[in-house]
Amino acid sequence: MGNDLNQDLVVGLDAGGTRTRAVLATADDGRVLGESTGGPGNAMTVPVPQLTDHLAEALARVVPEGARARVVAVTGGFAGATAASEEDPGTSRARTALTEALGRLGIPTGRVGVCSDIEAAFAAAPGTPSEGLALVAGTGAVAMRITDRHATTTVDGDGWLLGDEGSGFWIGRSAVRAALRMADGRGRPTVLAGWVGRTLGLPVDVLPKGSIPSYDQGGTALPSGAGAHPTGVPGWSPARREDFRRHLLPAVMADPPIRLARFAPLVADAAAEKDAVAETILRQAADHLLETVRALEPRPGERIVATGGLLGPRGPLTVPLAERLHTHGLSLDWVADGCPGAVALARLAHPS
Repeated sequence: MGNDLNQDLVVGLDAGGTRTRAVLATADDGRVLGESTGGPGNAMTVPVPQLTDHLAEALARVVPEGARARVVAVTGGFAGATAASEEDPGTSRARTALTEALGRLGIPTGRVGVCSDIEAAFAAAPGTPSEGLALVAGTGAVAMRITDRHATTTVDGDGWLLGDEGSGFWIGRSAVRAALRMADGRGRPTVLAGWVGRTLGLPVDVLPKGSIPSYDQGGTALPSGAGAHPTGVPGWSPARREDFRRHLLPAVMADPPIRLARFAPLVADAAAEKDAVAETILRQAADHLLETVRALEPRPGERIVATGGLLGPRGPLTVPLAERLHTHGLSLDWVADGCPGAVALARLAHPS
């Protein structure tokens, strides 16, 4: 870093449910000087003492001790917080933890900004926009209208129990449901049954064996198929299907519900192999995200900044959602995360 540390510095943080990222940059031009990570930073689910430790951990790694007095502004984008209201519980918890972490390290606390991780991600788009729509589709799913860099309207983001439709959790849960429906005779055959079972470590002798017949979108077996389910799944007897269910259910229930999101990549892989059930799940997920965006009443051409693994360059919902949005005169502007936005907001907080 050399002489770069002798000028005014800013720090941007992206504090999410699995980790906290911190970026040190120059205040004048936003040049990145270092990056680091710490523990989870969700302001609503991580206790304040633990959140303080995680923030201090990330900050200590990225800001050299001799340069800490040069930090002129810090902005944190936190899951569970918002820039719209200081009275919001998550915002209050995030500010308390961030201020304590900075003080512990001797970093000035004169200009500390707190916003949501989504507001930070929106600001990460080229030009640091202040107005438009933000869409997140990762483990969870939420859309927001951003006005003057503050979230003013929120759609979904209601968590795994009540919402997050079209999210990684929703897709993963759909995969497990498809496996159970195949086993009990209500659903179409799908490779997801065997893939989910293997991922959960189920005994090999309870998994479906043989080829899975191909079905069209209407549920009709294609000519090469082996017939209607369940008799059309060779070697998967009623007794073995019952054993499959008996092993699968406790294996799923042993983990927190949100862990179902780990099955989302299986759906993407199965859809890539033209599994009809997996393709249907992804179509429905894209439909849900479109519905979420449309609830914000977007104007044709209005900017939609998107983030989250489902919508990235290799995200399984990028193309189907982009196609749906195109018919409404809308397009996606993807960003990797909120760190560049948090840095930009910190720079805006520092008078030139």
